[in-house]
Amino acid sequence: MVTSIHETAHRIFQDRPELLPPVFDILGVPLPTKAEIDVLTPDTTEIRPLERRVDTVLRVAPTDGDGFLLAIEAQGRRDPAKASSWTYYLGYLRAKYDLPALLLVVCQDRPTARWAAGPFRTGYGDWTALTLQPLVLGPGNVPVITSPDVATRNLAMTAFSALTHASAPEAPAILEALAKALGTADEESYSYYSEILEIGLAGHTPAQNIWSKLMAVGSYFPGRGTLVERTFLKGEAQGKVEAKAESVIRVLNARRIDIPAEALQRIEDCADLSTLDRWLDLAVTAARVDELFADAPEG
Repeated sequence: MVTSIHETAHRIFQDRPELLPPVFDILGVPLPTKAEIDVLTPDTTEIRPLERRVDTVLRVAPTDGDGFLLAIEAQGRRDPAKASSWTYYLGYLRAKYDLPALLLVVCQDRPTARWAAGPFRTGYGDWTALTLQPLVLGPGNVPVITSPDVATRNLAMTAFSALTHASAPEAPAILEALAKALGTADEESYSYYSEILEIGLAGHTPAQNIWSKLMAVGSYFPGRGTLVERTFLKGEAQGKVEAKAESVIRVLNARRIDIPAEALQRIEDCADLSTLDRWLDLAVTAARVDELFADAPEG
């Protein structure tokens, strides 16, 4: 799985190609309505970028018309060396696959996004041999999605919005909308987006803390039987059982009732709340610990 904000910013395009149509709408670049999208990055289970460290390469193959390549780079700061390496990326891809190639740069701050838009000129003196003009996504053009309804219809775009605006004041509202949307999502989507946000927000402490808290409670998912609700309720139930068993033991200890190791283990291992409630009532008056177990066996 991905390992940082850098990788999540481009890896999400490998895992969720449905993100491309809304992204291309933002960029004002026409995208074929019917196209197959293949990942050309050699190993999609590990982050091993293609030749010369291009992060992600996708091949877009429409059912009618010519296809093209999309190289995707995550860029966290200005880097003067990138102009030449990006030019190499596109030239290499064009020569290797004999397809037109575009470069998409994903940024998390506005200054880097303005710089990454170029254009970057290659030439000598007044003569320009090549001009590179990347497509750029950043806080300036990625929408802020705070509506749970919108988030439900487009989980990928909402997750990308959360990653892009992780340091912005709108981050809590985006994360809350995504958390609510995941309440109706399938288990695979819930697992994927909760994990990619957890990893991608690492280092953005406020947003990371907000996301951890949202994923730790079940208040957005009452009665729907979703994975997060079941996880929350299971943890809540386990906590109640452990607290009740501790109460039984504390009452017996307070009354100086000897608790043999076998009885102690039996109390601690009991997972039935009604049984523990009965034992707690009996512990108040019992003269010996075995009186707790004299009635019906626990369920």
